[in-house]
Amino acid sequence: MPPTLASLVHHSALKLTVRAGEDRLDAPVRWAHASELADPVPYMEGGELLLITALKLDAEDRDAMRRYVKRLVGAGVVGLGFAVGVHYDDIPEALVEAACEEGLPLLEVPRRTPFLAISKAVSAAIAADQYRAVTAGFAAQRELTRHALSDGPEGLLAALASQVDGWAALYDASGSVVAAAPDWAGRRAARLTAEVTRLRERPAPASSVVAGPENEDRVELHSLGTGRRPRAALAVGTASAPGTAERYAVHSAVALLTLTTERSRSLHAAEQRIGAAVLRMLLAGEPDHARAVAGDLYGGLLDAPFRIIVAQGVAEGDALGALAEAAESAAARSGEAVLVVPEGERLVVLAADGGTVVGACGDFAAAREAARKADDDELVVGLSAPAGPIAASAAYKQAEQALSVARRRGRVLVEHEQMAAGSVLPLLADDAVKAFADGLLRALRDHDATGRGDLVASLRAWLSRHGQWDAAAADLGVHRHTLRYRMRRVEEILGRSLDDPDVRMELWLALKATAADTG
Repeated sequence: MPPTLASLVHHSALKLTVRAGEDRLDAPVRWAHASELADPVPYMEGGELLLITALKLDAEDRDAMRRYVKRLVGAGVVGLGFAVGVHYDDIPEALVEAACEEGLPLLEVPRRTPFLAISKAVSAAIAADQYRAVTAGFAAQRELTRHALSDGPEGLLAALASQVDGWAALYDASGSVVAAAPDWAGRRAARLTAEVTRLRERPAPASSVVAGPENEDRVELHSLGTGRRPRAALAVGTASAPGTAERYAVHSAVALLTLTTERSRSLHAAEQRIGAAVLRMLLAGEPDHARAVAGDLYGGLLDAPFRIIVAQGVAEGDALGALAEAAESAAARSGEAVLVVPEGERLVVLAADGGTVVGACGDFAAAREAARKADDDELVVGLSAPAGPIAASAAYKQAEQALSVARRRGRVLVEHEQMAAGSVLPLLADDAVKAFADGLLRALRDHDATGRGDLVASLRAWLSRHGQWDAAAADLGVHRHTLRYRMRRVEEILGRSLDDPDVRMELWLALKATAADTG
């Protein structure tokens, strides 16, 4: 600890005597400064022991001494040393009384004790304190390193909490707590998720100091990682600002956890390369080879049932990275296996059906759906139906089809089941389909516009009745021969035969597409 007035008083070589402020001798002394100025306050920073001989002071004037002492206390001076036997044989009562009134410790310095000796004693004590702090810091660094190597991040956090006499927590890339020490700190750390999220939005390295939940403590937040987007964060809670040794411990923990994070990133990149190879084998219909390459890396994930998620985003956006983090963080919290493969502007995720990863991806897409702007197409996601390893290729195609529909509909996420359970009519809203329908029916509409018949309505009625002349004619309120004449005109104008089922299908879809557009 730094030197205090008490430690100086007990210093056998200085022979100091306390004349006032006996109850405040535990104040730390950050420096000893000699000044004979009538007003030394402009040159004080606070925490000093001021040494004087009263060369330019009227130390016997009570009013002057009250003003002098009051200014010293206001400037943060922690003590006043008065040398006797120089200008005064004893400390004047006016100064003693003023010091007692303000509670300022007043030390009598004997003539045989030079001010330089006091300054040296303070300087030596400060140096010794700094040396102890640095030594303790290095010891803490060795201890943290040992725990990091033997016990991983959890052991490091426990050692750090002990070093700072507080608590510590580690957050993952999504801002969720993955480890905390002591055990009770987990709930406290979880209430700081919003602050951690704000910290992670800043380029690494970044740090901030916040008040703990309900102002329980002082919390330092540090980002971990060297990339543009930090992948983790460390929180350290203490009752007060940490000292030098504790600061060394915190910085050491940040460095060790950053190394761990960067190493994890390298391993993660290698795992992604393996995952890409496994995915290619699954899509090629080689599940046995895929299992052989994966080994135990993905547990039982490749044994079904699973779902495939295909997401696409713009190259300069960060949506795909955020989706990957959401999937991996959910997997880490739940203990599920997940296969995440970046493919340029695409991301492929293979996750257990009904698991938390699929749910987390759905929640992520729903949040972006709620926050997206009308012209925002930064992310679209397609989700397959449940499948097994034999049907992986079919599931991938399902996810791609769902992604394509999501893009056309202006949605963030579409599930394959939604397409299968719904109607085909919403798919006709595509601009290309509308253009085809308008082109196919334009000649018939132009004919009807001249008042020479109602070919479009007649065609719709005839197709809806599956070519049954009497039923379609009854719907139109015309004779069946009239309807037959109109259908021949349709064939003549279009140059296509209505006996061709493909022609009937195209005309029916065209009528539906234009009806949806006008309705």
